[in-house]
Amino acid sequence: MTLNELSIYFDNFLHLNDFNSDISKNGIQVENSNPDTKEIKKVAFAVDACQETIERAIKTGAQLLFVHHGIFWGSCDTITGIHYKRIAKLIKNDIALYACHIPLDANNPYGNNFGMAARLGLENTRAFGCWRGMSMGAIGKLPEELSIDELIQKAFPNGNHSLHVLPFGKKKIKVVAIISGGAGDDVDQAIAAGADAYITGEIQHEQYHFVEENHMNVISGGHYETETIGVNLVRQKLEQEKGIETVFLDVPTNL
Repeated sequence: MTLNELSIYFDNFLHLNDFNSDISKNGIQVENSNPDTKEIKKVAFAVDACQETIERAIKTGAQLLFVHHGIFWGSCDTITGIHYKRIAKLIKNDIALYACHIPLDANNPYGNNFGMAARLGLENTRAFGCWRGMSMGAIGKLPEELSIDELIQKAFPNGNHSLHVLPFGKKKIKVVAIISGGAGDDVDQAIAAGADAYITGEIQHEQYHFVEENHMNVISGGHYETETIGVNLVRQKLEQEKGIETVFLDVPTNL
Protein backbone atom coordinates (compact mmCIF):
# COMPACT_ATOMS: atom_id res chain seq x y z
CA MET A 1 0.00 0.00 0.00
CA THR A 2 1.09 3.58 -0.64
CA LEU A 3 0.97 6.39 1.89
CA ASN A 4 -2.18 7.86 0.39
CA GLU A 5 -3.87 4.44 0.36
CA LEU A 6 -2.94 3.91 4.00
CA SER A 7 -4.18 7.39 4.84
CA ILE A 8 -7.60 6.59 3.36
CA TYR A 9 -7.63 3.28 5.24
CA PHE A 10 -6.82 4.94 8.59
CA ASP A 11 -9.06 7.97 8.00
CA ASN A 12 -12.08 5.79 7.29
CA PHE A 13 -12.14 3.46 10.28
CA LEU A 14 -10.83 6.11 12.71
CA HIS A 15 -13.53 8.54 11.48
CA LEU A 16 -11.24 11.56 11.33
CA ASN A 17 -13.93 13.75 9.76
CA ASP A 18 -16.07 13.41 12.90
CA PHE A 19 -13.50 15.23 15.06
CA ASN A 20 -13.05 18.65 13.50
CA SER A 21 -12.87 20.31 16.94
CA ASP A 22 -9.62 18.46 17.72
CA ILE A 23 -6.70 20.92 17.70
CA SER A 24 -4.34 18.20 16.50
CA LYS A 25 -3.58 18.09 12.79
CA ASN A 26 -4.95 14.59 12.41
CA GLY A 27 -3.88 12.52 9.42
CA ILE A 28 -0.71 12.87 7.38
CA GLN A 29 1.51 15.47 9.06
CA VAL A 30 4.66 14.83 7.02
CA GLU A 31 4.48 13.31 3.56
CA ASN A 32 7.03 11.04 1.91
CA SER A 33 8.65 11.59 -1.50
CA ASN A 34 6.04 9.67 -3.50
CA PRO A 35 2.77 9.31 -1.54
CA ASP A 36 0.93 7.88 -4.58
CA THR A 37 3.53 5.33 -5.69
CA LYS A 38 6.05 4.46 -2.97
CA GLU A 39 5.14 1.16 -1.30
CA ILE A 40 4.93 1.18 2.50
CA LYS A 41 6.39 -2.14 3.62
CA LYS A 42 6.80 -1.42 7.34
CA VAL A 43 4.94 0.88 9.73
CA ALA A 44 6.24 1.91 13.15
CA PHE A 45 3.74 2.83 15.87
CA ALA A 46 4.41 5.02 18.91
CA VAL A 47 2.56 7.21 21.38
CA ASP A 48 4.66 10.31 20.71
CA ALA A 49 6.42 11.81 17.70
CA CYS A 50 9.73 12.77 19.27
CA GLN A 51 13.40 12.55 18.34
CA GLU A 52 13.78 9.11 19.91
CA THR A 53 10.79 7.50 18.20
CA ILE A 54 11.79 9.01 14.85
CA GLU A 55 15.36 7.72 15.18
CA ARG A 56 14.12 4.28 16.24
CA ALA A 57 11.70 4.21 13.30
CA ILE A 58 14.68 4.89 11.01
CA LYS A 59 16.65 2.03 12.59
CA THR A 60 13.76 -0.42 12.15
CA GLY A 61 13.49 0.39 8.45
CA ALA A 62 9.94 1.76 8.65
CA GLN A 63 8.60 4.02 5.91
CA LEU A 64 5.75 5.40 8.04
CA LEU A 65 5.49 6.43 11.70
CA PHE A 66 1.95 6.35 13.15
CA VAL A 67 1.55 8.24 16.45
CA HIS A 68 -1.09 9.43 18.89
CA HIS A 69 0.68 12.72 19.64
CA GLY A 70 1.99 14.35 16.48
CA ILE A 71 4.22 17.38 15.98
CA PHE A 72 1.59 19.90 14.81
CA TRP A 73 -1.07 21.30 17.14
CA GLY A 74 -3.42 24.14 16.27
CA SER A 75 -1.54 26.70 14.19
CA CYS A 76 1.72 25.51 12.65
CA ASP A 77 4.97 26.26 14.48
CA THR A 78 8.00 27.79 12.82
CA ILE A 79 10.34 25.04 11.68
CA THR A 80 13.23 25.83 14.01
CA GLY A 81 15.01 24.17 16.93
CA ILE A 82 13.80 20.69 17.91
CA HIS A 83 10.81 21.10 15.56
CA TYR A 84 13.22 21.45 12.63
CA LYS A 85 15.33 18.49 13.79
CA ARG A 86 12.33 16.18 13.97
CA ILE A 87 10.97 17.15 10.58
CA ALA A 88 14.43 17.09 9.00
CA LYS A 89 15.01 13.54 10.23
CA LEU A 90 11.74 12.42 8.70
CA ILE A 91 12.36 14.11 5.35
CA LYS A 92 16.02 13.08 5.04
CA ASN A 93 15.06 9.45 5.65
CA ASP A 94 11.88 9.66 3.56
CA ILE A 95 9.65 8.59 6.47
CA ALA A 96 6.07 9.82 6.55
CA LEU A 97 4.28 10.80 9.76
CA TYR A 98 0.60 10.13 10.48
CA ALA A 99 -1.00 11.38 13.72
CA CYS A 100 -4.35 10.53 15.30
CA HIS A 101 -5.29 12.26 18.56
CA ILE A 102 -8.90 12.45 19.83
CA PRO A 103 -10.20 10.05 17.14
CA LEU A 104 -7.85 7.42 18.59
CA ASP A 105 -9.03 8.12 22.13
CA ALA A 106 -12.66 7.76 21.10
CA ASN A 107 -12.67 4.95 18.56
CA ASN A 108 -14.75 1.86 19.20
CA PRO A 109 -13.20 -0.73 19.24
CA TYR A 110 -9.66 0.39 18.32
CA GLY A 111 -9.22 3.40 20.60
CA ASN A 112 -7.58 3.91 23.96
CA ASN A 113 -10.78 4.00 26.00
CA PHE A 114 -12.87 1.28 24.40
CA GLY A 115 -9.66 -0.75 24.29
CA MET A 116 -9.31 -0.42 28.06
CA ALA A 117 -13.01 -1.26 28.44
CA ALA A 118 -12.46 -4.47 26.46
CA ARG A 119 -9.43 -5.32 28.61
CA LEU A 120 -11.64 -5.01 31.69
CA GLY A 121 -14.42 -7.03 30.07
CA LEU A 122 -16.96 -4.23 30.56
CA GLU A 123 -20.51 -4.93 29.45
CA ASN A 124 -23.11 -2.54 28.02
CA THR A 125 -20.24 -0.23 27.12
CA ARG A 126 -21.15 3.14 25.67
CA ALA A 127 -19.51 6.45 24.82
CA PHE A 128 -18.83 8.74 27.76
CA GLY A 129 -17.16 12.07 28.45
CA CYS A 130 -17.37 15.19 26.30
CA TRP A 131 -14.59 17.62 25.37
CA ARG A 132 -15.14 20.48 22.90
CA GLY A 133 -18.32 18.78 21.78
CA MET A 134 -16.56 15.47 21.09
CA SER A 135 -17.27 12.25 22.94
CA MET A 136 -13.98 10.51 23.74
CA GLY A 137 -14.35 8.08 26.68
CA ALA A 138 -16.14 4.85 27.53
CA ILE A 139 -18.28 3.63 30.44
CA GLY A 140 -19.66 0.20 31.24
CA LYS A 141 -20.32 -2.43 33.86
CA LEU A 142 -17.98 -5.12 35.11
CA PRO A 143 -19.33 -8.67 34.86
CA GLU A 144 -18.82 -8.95 38.61
CA GLU A 145 -17.95 -6.51 41.36
CA LEU A 146 -14.25 -5.98 42.00
CA SER A 147 -12.19 -4.32 44.69
CA ILE A 148 -10.02 -1.42 43.56
CA ASP A 149 -6.91 -3.63 43.78
CA GLU A 150 -8.55 -6.26 41.58
CA LEU A 151 -9.58 -3.55 39.10
CA ILE A 152 -6.02 -2.22 38.98
CA GLN A 153 -4.69 -5.71 38.26
CA LYS A 154 -7.06 -6.12 35.32
CA ALA A 155 -6.42 -2.63 33.96
CA PHE A 156 -2.63 -2.79 34.25
CA PRO A 157 -1.70 -6.49 34.33
CA ASN A 158 1.98 -5.88 33.59
CA GLY A 159 2.44 -3.41 36.43
CA ASN A 160 2.66 0.36 36.19
CA HIS A 161 5.31 2.49 37.86
CA SER A 162 3.39 5.74 37.37
CA LEU A 163 0.21 4.49 39.01
CA HIS A 164 -1.60 6.80 41.45
CA VAL A 165 -4.73 5.69 43.25
CA LEU A 166 -7.36 7.69 45.13
CA PRO A 167 -9.43 4.94 46.85
CA PHE A 168 -12.20 7.12 48.24
CA GLY A 169 -15.28 5.39 46.81
CA LYS A 170 -17.15 2.12 47.10
CA LYS A 171 -15.25 -0.97 48.24
CA LYS A 172 -16.98 -3.03 45.57
CA ILE A 173 -16.83 -1.53 42.08
CA LYS A 174 -19.30 -2.27 39.30
CA VAL A 175 -19.52 0.76 36.95
CA VAL A 176 -16.25 2.01 35.46
CA ALA A 177 -15.69 5.19 33.43
CA ILE A 178 -12.54 5.67 31.34
CA ILE A 179 -10.81 8.60 29.65
CA SER A 180 -7.13 8.13 28.85
CA GLY A 181 -4.39 10.75 28.99
CA GLY A 182 -4.65 14.08 30.78
CA ALA A 183 -8.33 13.86 31.73
CA GLY A 184 -8.21 14.31 35.50
CA ASP A 185 -10.53 17.31 35.20
CA ASP A 186 -13.20 15.06 33.75
CA VAL A 187 -13.69 13.10 36.97
CA ASP A 188 -16.79 15.24 37.54
CA GLN A 189 -18.33 13.70 34.42
CA ALA A 190 -17.62 10.21 35.79
CA ILE A 191 -19.31 11.12 39.07
CA ALA A 192 -22.33 12.58 37.24
CA ALA A 193 -22.57 9.40 35.13
CA GLY A 194 -22.84 7.26 38.26
CA ALA A 195 -19.47 5.52 37.94
CA ASP A 196 -17.99 3.71 40.93
CA ALA A 197 -14.44 4.18 39.59
CA TYR A 198 -12.74 6.41 37.06
CA ILE A 199 -9.64 5.36 35.13
CA THR A 200 -7.55 8.08 33.50
CA GLY A 201 -3.94 8.92 32.73
CA GLU A 202 -3.27 11.88 35.01
CA ILE A 203 -4.82 13.20 38.21
CA GLN A 204 -3.69 16.52 39.66
CA HIS A 205 -3.31 17.96 43.15
CA GLU A 206 -6.32 20.23 42.71
CA GLN A 207 -8.60 17.23 42.07
CA TYR A 208 -7.65 15.33 45.26
CA HIS A 209 -10.14 16.89 47.68
CA PHE A 210 -12.90 17.00 45.07
CA VAL A 211 -12.50 13.25 44.54
CA GLU A 212 -12.35 12.53 48.29
CA GLU A 213 -15.39 14.64 49.13
CA ASN A 214 -17.40 13.03 46.34
CA HIS A 215 -16.46 9.53 47.59
CA MET A 216 -15.00 8.46 44.25
CA ASN A 217 -12.35 5.90 43.28
CA VAL A 218 -9.78 7.16 40.79
CA ILE A 219 -7.00 5.18 39.15
CA SER A 220 -4.42 7.31 37.36
CA GLY A 221 -2.34 4.95 35.25
CA GLY A 222 -0.09 7.48 33.54
CA HIS A 223 -0.71 9.56 30.44
CA TYR A 224 1.69 7.47 28.39
CA GLU A 225 0.63 4.04 29.63
CA THR A 226 -3.09 4.60 29.07
CA GLU A 227 -2.41 5.72 25.51
CA THR A 228 -0.33 2.78 24.38
CA ILE A 229 -3.57 0.85 23.92
CA GLY A 230 -4.95 2.52 20.80
CA VAL A 231 -1.75 2.57 18.75
CA ASN A 232 -1.26 -1.14 19.44
CA LEU A 233 -4.83 -2.03 18.50
CA VAL A 234 -4.45 -0.13 15.22
CA ARG A 235 -1.07 -1.79 14.68
CA GLN A 236 -2.57 -5.26 15.11
CA LYS A 237 -5.50 -4.42 12.82
CA LEU A 238 -3.17 -3.19 10.06
CA GLU A 239 -0.94 -6.25 10.28
CA GLN A 240 -3.86 -8.69 10.27
CA GLU A 241 -5.92 -7.03 7.54
CA LYS A 242 -3.24 -5.73 5.18
CA GLY A 243 -0.28 -8.00 5.93
CA ILE A 244 2.06 -5.04 6.42
CA GLU A 245 4.93 -5.52 8.88
CA THR A 246 4.58 -3.38 11.99
CA VAL A 247 6.57 -2.56 15.11
CA PHE A 248 5.65 -0.79 18.36
CA LEU A 249 8.27 1.65 19.61
CA ASP A 250 7.93 1.73 23.39
CA VAL A 251 9.35 5.00 24.73
CA PRO A 252 7.73 5.40 28.16
CA THR A 253 7.79 8.74 29.97
CA ASN A 254 6.56 7.26 33.28
CA LEU A 255 4.15 10.20 33.43
